[in-house]
Amino acid sequence: MSRLARIFVLSLVFSLICMGQAMHAGAQEMGFNSLSPLVKKLSPSVVNISTTNVSKGRTFSYESPFKGRENDPFNEFFDKFFGDQPEREFRGRGLGSGFIFSEDGYIITNNHVVEKATDIKVILQNGDIYSAEVIGTDPKTDLALLKIEPKEKLPAVKFGNSSNLEIGDWVLAIGNPFGLGHTVTAGIISAKGRSLGLGSYDDFIQTDAAINPGNSGGPLFNFSGEVIGVNTAIIAGGQGIGFAIPVNMAKDVIAQLRSTGKVVRGWIGVYVQEVTPEIAESINLKEPKGALVADVAPDGPADKAGLKRGDVIVEFNGSSIQNMPELPKSVAANRPGTKSEMKVIRNGEVKTLNIELGQLPEEVAQESRRVGGKAVEQDLGLVVQEITPEVQSTFGTGRSEGVVITNVQPGSVAANSGLAPGDVILEINKKKISNLDGYGKSMDSAKPGQNILFLVQRGSNTIYVALKPEGKNDKG
Repeated sequence: MSRLARIFVLSLVFSLICMGQAMHAGAQEMGFNSLSPLVKKLSPSVVNISTTNVSKGRTFSYESPFKGRENDPFNEFFDKFFGDQPEREFRGRGLGSGFIFSEDGYIITNNHVVEKATDIKVILQNGDIYSAEVIGTDPKTDLALLKIEPKEKLPAVKFGNSSNLEIGDWVLAIGNPFGLGHTVTAGIISAKGRSLGLGSYDDFIQTDAAINPGNSGGPLFNFSGEVIGVNTAIIAGGQGIGFAIPVNMAKDVIAQLRSTGKVVRGWIGVYVQEVTPEIAESINLKEPKGALVADVAPDGPADKAGLKRGDVIVEFNGSSIQNMPELPKSVAANRPGTKSEMKVIRNGEVKTLNIELGQLPEEVAQESRRVGGKAVEQDLGLVVQEITPEVQSTFGTGRSEGVVITNVQPGSVAANSGLAPGDVILEINKKKISNLDGYGKSMDSAKPGQNILFLVQRGSNTIYVALKPEGKNDKG
């Protein structure tokens, strides 16, 4: 090794030693030379959960490769040896974690830990095992409430305030990873408000405290010993990335599950989408923020309050709506019957609407589709047709007005913007399109460099799509 290389290695080792000493000194300054006292205090409130699910089926089933044909030469053979396989019971086992919510035996965990279970066992730190009853579940937030009948009062956790969390705060996770039993990991909050695409209420705390299969449903503590999250998800193959449900979201859900066994949420009856920069420019918004109303449920709360398609919701009950996902979470945080106030931008003017929340129907789709615009040639890469009975039959549309997209050129910006065959164009730049002639006139009036705003019906919903065509002499 050269002299220069030796100097570099010694310098690196010295730096690492100094860094370790600094971290140790910093830990002592913050008052935790060891986490052992905190772990001893909190561990009894954490439980392991073992589940069993039973399903029925046949061990195997084979059919003749010529089944259905006349004079099948193998039919008798396959029927004799494989045709009457008896059904068997198959038992699957699962593991998870949970924590004691109240001293009389209520346990919080994840819905996905117990949703298919036919038998649930809760194992306390001291080894006691109890059968558990499911009091209620909420698949939308992946939370569940269990109940056991303990022999004595149990050590319940204390809830913290997840709204006060800051990136960089220290946290502690206790759970049952890989079925190993009580395991403790520590780290920091590495991000807040994460959306994983699991539902409309995604608002996860991200942490680098190691979370693994089996930690699901366990608590995430702050260093004051308070639960600030419910460990829920990991990214396959990821290291140092785990996700927890904020405890403030869990509090209301658990309270409702304990009271009624189910969760009801406020609902305003709108279909909303993200405001992209292209859409913001098309509707003369100063910046792309808020939730764009693409459709309003007939006779729903929003319809009765006077909300209209094309409105942009920018505030709900005094809270600013910066992006589309914030709206359903803000609405769902309120109970049905709550009288609320919304601020919307309509044609450049701010309007205040009063609305009484309804109850979210079970059949309402929870995910809002997001469609963004891209730069395109004047030719958008679309083929559109009049809506004839034949076209209605082919594409399954019940509309008679507008034009239907029958083909989208692969790689075109229309394709990249999410437009697809079967979409029905209802408006262009907020002007109603009744037929192919109206479509042609609206497209001819579009100016190079200016957005074209489509209102499109897809299935039972409508969405806005903004595309920005370029003039033939424009160059990127």
